[in-house]
Amino acid sequence: MLFAPVLRNAAVVLTLLFGAVAVHAESPTASPATPDAYQQQIEQWRAGRVERLTAPTGWLSLIGLEWLKEGDNRVGTATDNDIVLQAGPAHLGTVTLGKDGTLHIKLSKDSGAAIDGKTIAESILIDDAHATGDAVPTTVSFGPANFYVIDREGRKALRVKDGDAAARKGFLGIDYFPIDPSWHIVATWVPFNPAHKLEIGSVIGTIDKVDVPGKAVFQRDGHTYELLPYQEEPGGDLFFVIADRTSGKETYGAARFLYAALPKDGKVILDFNETYNPPCAFTRFATCPLAPPENRLDLRVTAGEKKYRGEH
Repeated sequence: MLFAPVLRNAAVVLTLLFGAVAVHAESPTASPATPDAYQQQIEQWRAGRVERLTAPTGWLSLIGLEWLKEGDNRVGTATDNDIVLQAGPAHLGTVTLGKDGTLHIKLSKDSGAAIDGKTIAESILIDDAHATGDAVPTTVSFGPANFYVIDREGRKALRVKDGDAAARKGFLGIDYFPIDPSWHIVATWVPFNPAHKLEIGSVIGTIDKVDVPGKAVFQRDGHTYELLPYQEEPGGDLFFVIADRTSGKETYGAARFLYAALPKDGKVILDFNETYNPPCAFTRFATCPLAPPENRLDLRVTAGEKKYRGEH
């Protein structure tokens, strides 16, 4: 599985490492607040979104996605390494990937690096797919930079981040469609029993099969539309990966993301004013899901985030 193990610990991993995207917990039968209060609510959500995105460990800090080969992988900024980093010591150490998928790091003498904040010489590395409970992947830090291992269908890579990354320092801000309460939509929830399967592709060419607990059905301009979500963890919020007729024009082409609280009384809130760009809109070092055909709306969703001006 590509996304399920990665996103299962999203609340912890994103908060501590990426900068999580907060969602509004509200009654699915609720109407938007008064115009002024609703405007303030969305503006507050936007401010939090930007704060997390631009945090020292947010998505803008990514400077590398380095795939590991089986065996020893020498890591550092010097050109004689197997993996050449954009930041850090000349020779950081060696990451060893076993045939069974196990990972181990041995730091070079005087590397100045720390493993989970500890000045130890070597350690087992736990990747993001195998960090259980509230745990996060093993993080190797060196100055303002760090890396940890991600697992994508058995392929493992170093996700490298740097608080001094050019993308973070040169962030151009986010452009939005005007806040429009009409895009705060109360949709009908149609549960699936059992859950349906949905194939989700990614920008790195993998395909993941996720469980879809139901569909959200809504009307717009006299037409009926459906969206299929999945859950990143059991009992978690609904996660929609969508595209529409603005995609590739006013908005990021591959997809936009939207979270929704769990259905209540057969209804679910789809607030498209909180539709936002995936990390891949800001960096080429992310591994984002693509909108499946089932979630490509024949509709202009003129709400939420627009295409990033600094798109790579």
